Amino acid sequence: MTLRFNEDGTFRVLQMADIQDKPEVNQDTIRLIEAAIRESKPDLVVLTGDQIRGYDPAYISTFLRRRGEQPGARVRLITEIEAKLYGVKRQYPKADELADRLADRLEEHGHTPPALLTETEPPSIDALMDETAGKVRQTLEAFLRPIVDAGVPFAVTYGNHDFQCGILVDAQDDMYREFPGCMNPDTRATPDTLAVEPGTFALPIEASDGSGRAAMAVMMVNSGDYAGTPEENDAEYPAYAANSRGLDLADADGYGTPSPEAIAWLGGVQQELAARNGDGRPVPAIAFQHIPPQEFYDCLTEVPAWTPNAVEGARTHAGRCYVLNESLCRAGSYLGEAIACPDDNVGQVETMCDAGGYFALFCGHDHKNAFVGHVHGMDLGYAPTCGFESYGPKSRLRGVRLFEFHESDPSAYETRMLTWGDLIGRYSRNEVRVFFEDHCVTDAIGIRNELRRPMVLATLAGLATATIAGITALIRRMARR
Repeated sequence: MTLRFNEDGTFRVLQMADIQDKPEVNQDTIRLIEAAIRESKPDLVVLTGDQIRGYDPAYISTFLRRRGEQPGARVRLITEIEAKLYGVKRQYPKADELADRLADRLEEHGHTPPALLTETEPPSIDALMDETAGKVRQTLEAFLRPIVDAGVPFAVTYGNHDFQCGILVDAQDDMYREFPGCMNPDTRATPDTLAVEPGTFALPIEASDGSGRAAMAVMMVNSGDYAGTPEENDAEYPAYAANSRGLDLADADGYGTPSPEAIAWLGGVQQELAARNGDGRPVPAIAFQHIPPQEFYDCLTEVPAWTPNAVEGARTHAGRCYVLNESLCRAGSYLGEAIACPDDNVGQVETMCDAGGYFALFCGHDHKNAFVGHVHGMDLGYAPTCGFESYGPKSRLRGVRLFEFHESDPSAYETRMLTWGDLIGRYSRNEVRVFFEDHCVTDAIGIRNELRRPMVLATLAGLATATIAGITALIRRMARR
């Protein structure tokens, strides 16, 4: 399938970030995707990672905390809690749980009949993985249906939660290619210099004149998942078990980064495109990935801790508070949480600047952020979550990001958010859940960030005043007696 600028010289892209859903995809998410496609009539949809809620109880039997582990061996605390709430049980019990079951049967019957033994034995890991694969395919079919029905091509990269269901991203890549319109290349079948690995590939956008010249390129980049090797993370597991505050990172060295091959490819692919065009010039290009690099912090300004709406930085930027640098950011930008970038800077932005042609890098990952800033000679920006099954901002701020590129100068693109509030209405079907997801805190940093939100502080102050007034009135009535 060839992507080409329209006759009017435009090309429209929708970025969908962090759908992050279970097999029964939330209907509000589907409604948002359908409405955004009707409104924008895109030429391409890009999915920028964490499409799969890999830690969902649906995958409790095959959950992978990190790549290289035994499926289902170390389930997150939050998944265990959710599984109990929803009545989901492990299908692949631990060895001690299996022994307990057999002991109960032995005590009850005086022996363990072969039929009961067979009944107690867990299903094979292959059977469980097949079941999980079916659930993943069910998820994909649900959120891709509006895109496929509209006949819009789509491209996919991956985040830090996709693989955690137990199905690794190379297998997920094969699943996506089962759907009409998928642009992800199969590098194992047909090696291509425009692709290096699942989730890292280039999509040339040809000129409208039919010459075949690439007038622009969309780069999809697999930004990795978690830092550290499985062996290192295993050694740190006791600390994770003792303090699972982060539920993702307490047993790791932070988030991952694009592979060395992907970083090298970002430079080399521009040379390949220039050679194909025959003019030796880099092609104007925008890159999409999941996890933002450290340079995203350069779009912010450090401020005192008591500044309204400031957020505290994460990990390498912990202990400092930030707001958007309005002189660098486009109108309509907002910062709702810390930038959760890797601890290491692998030189991705520098590589892109040196290669030439790149004018923007957009990410997801941080569900409450939707800013676009200009630093290091390019735009760095976000799309917030478009899903309704994970944490995020208020319903009206969840949405997808629309880009309109012009063939004469792709770098002079226009972008805006298509939000639930704009397309559908102020409230979702489950505002109680969304309210909790917007205000959920897991640590002292989260509490401090909440207290910097003027509406939250005003509400708490009002409640405190009412409580004090009530207690005072009660004391006065008791005193009169």
